[in-house]
Amino acid sequence: MITSGNAGGLEYDLSVPDRLEEGATVAVLLHGRGSHKGDLQALGPVLPDAWGLVTPQGPHAGEEWNYGPGWAWYRYVEEDRIVPETLHTSLEALDDFLGELAEVLGFEPGRIVLGGFSQGGTVSMAYSLSRPGVVAAALNFSGFLAASVDLPDEVSAAAASPIFWGHGVQDPNIPFHLAEKGRARLTAAGVRFVARDYGIGHWMLPDEVRDAVAMVEESV
Repeated sequence: MITSGNAGGLEYDLSVPDRLEEGATVAVLLHGRGSHKGDLQALGPVLPDAWGLVTPQGPHAGEEWNYGPGWAWYRYVEEDRIVPETLHTSLEALDDFLGELAEVLGFEPGRIVLGGFSQGGTVSMAYSLSRPGVVAAALNFSGFLAASVDLPDEVSAAAASPIFWGHGVQDPNIPFHLAEKGRARLTAAGVRFVARDYGIGHWMLPDEVRDAVAMVEESV
């Protein structure tokens, strides 16, 4: 059963099996550009039965930037460049949202896994890198590492949460060379991540989600 609400100023959809209780793992998944909070609820059946799923909606109306009738997490410029202020708005909104997550769930979660597709993946990495230790892991499905995101220093990088980076080698929207560029930056900074490439375009595969879950279960 999916329920909806508002927390920290963000609309959300929530699906949590009745048997989940204190300490359960919860995935917070962020949609892509021009989409909406209900989009990634479709991934629920691929996630472990013991995980809850919350899908907040971006704070920016897509129509403002000609992204269609849906919602966005930041304004895109080109390549790996964005308008930083629009990303910061979303990161701060996620701070507030995650701060109210226990109230949303009705219990105190254990591992919080933040992830998303396209823009949602970009934001998930930016959040994890700028707020080390707040989430247990970041899952990036076909996003990029924004050029304006500062990477942690050596000490912080060692303590940073692991990242899963899945990308389609035929992606026309966020080309694979941006995955290579972003992964090189993570490697140089000493950030832990798992890279998986798929022979697809700008979409996701069930096996990709399972690979991401496997990383979380093995690393966190």
